[in-house]
Amino acid sequence: MKRIVLAGVLAGLAVFVFSSVIHIALPIGHMGFQSLPAEDAVLSAMRAGIHEKGLYLFPGVDMSKKMTPEEQKAWNDRYVAGPTGLLAYSPGGEAPMLPRQLAVEYLSDVLAAAIAAFVIAHGSASFARRVGSVTLFGVFAWLSITVSIWNWYRFPTPWAVAELIDQAGGWFAGGLVIAAIYRAK
Repeated sequence: MKRIVLAGVLAGLAVFVFSSVIHIALPIGHMGFQSLPAEDAVLSAMRAGIHEKGLYLFPGVDMSKKMTPEEQKAWNDRYVAGPTGLLAYSPGGEAPMLPRQLAVEYLSDVLAAAIAAFVIAHGSASFARRVGSVTLFGVFAWLSITVSIWNWYRFPTPWAVAELIDQAGGWFAGGLVIAAIYRAK
């Protein structure tokens, strides 16, 4: 159990540092992002029309009730006509990188690394296979989450590629740490 905790803390740190470096020092952290055209006008309309923090799908639909066939057709027609999108919105401003956000990110990396260490601790494989297994956990996460978001909500392909680099690279770094802690017996 002590080695799982140690591996979680150290591998989580490796993942956190890898992700920090590629997001801050390399252009990977900006892939797929753009500034809003006519930002002042768009933000003014958003301030006037959206007052609650939330995840907004447009064209909108009332997901609390089942649509009639006529409502479904009307929504489909609006969707086909466009524009379509998903907006994560917060009406109030705050600093772009709060200590709380960094702490949550690191804690999530540590918990994920502890899960990976737990799995690795219950097998016996070579150093390379242990590193590869943990790297595949990152690819698994990317395939099961990022690809779905990219597919269904049409996120930009460069963003999805950047996420693959982040997940596979970060978990490769974490895998090196976990594999070193769990040397083959």
